[in-house]
Amino acid sequence: MRSIALCLGRNPSTISREIQRNGGCHIYRAVDTDLAACKRALRPKICLLAINHRLQKVVANKLPQDWSPEQIAGWLKLNLAGDKSMQISHETIYKSLFIQTRGVFKKKLRKHLRTGRKFRHSRKYQSGYRQRIIDGVSISERPACGAGNSYIAIVVERQTRFTVLVKVDGKETKSVVGALGQHMSHLPSILQQSLTWDRGTEMMSHRVFTMATNMAVYFCDPQSPWQRGTNENINRLLRQYFPNGSSLSGYSQEDLDRYAARLYNRPRKTLRFPTPADKLAEVLR
Repeated sequence: MRSIALCLGRNPSTISREIQRNGGCHIYRAVDTDLAACKRALRPKICLLAINHRLQKVVANKLPQDWSPEQIAGWLKLNLAGDKSMQISHETIYKSLFIQTRGVFKKKLRKHLRTGRKFRHSRKYQSGYRQRIIDGVSISERPACGAGNSYIAIVVERQTRFTVLVKVDGKETKSVVGALGQHMSHLPSILQQSLTWDRGTEMMSHRVFTMATNMAVYFCDPQSPWQRGTNENINRLLRQYFPNGSSLSGYSQEDLDRYAARLYNRPRKTLRFPTPADKLAEVLR
């Protein structure tokens, strides 16, 4: 195989994949393989989701639950690994959502994608040229005004990605510590080991929290956001429900619990696509 690769000027792994793709060393025939390659190259191809209605139904059921195409593809690979007809690339799902001429999914399903964009672009895409703003007034010159907003405290268990969203009335340490202490007391004891917080002043009364919950509190080092990467990731996921600049005062604790439940039942790539609910069930056994 290496001799063939050397003669053709190709990597040995390329030759190996070509042979395995077409039956293996004992079955591979050049003429049959060439005909199969020509057949695969024909365009346009019929979309997989247009002919596999069982797979289409599964994908269509998961998208309204705010599962991303990558989460759906990973979940299928994990739970239906033995059924090749139920495997699909996340790219195929994206194309079926954004290319409406395929006639696979309704346009309204796109609103469940995290970005909410109408058109799909590559990561290198840049919008039109941005002109300079003439005589712009800096935000530092804006007069002070009351926001009348409320806040959300986010607690994430690192092993399972179990997430708790707690509505607090303000950033004062009394409000945050009181609300967190009340919610932490309802968690299973195995999840009440310790709490890691950033350098914000919300946890100035961490000793009060520890006395109320018996949970040790640790703080990240200054200017070290990588020490709380899990929370940064969760914050990004939550932007789907709470866009930047939106007021949180209109959300009740019941609303927050409902959004947390959605995250709780979504497959996570960092867990190799089980849901936090699955991982928590394993921990609690």
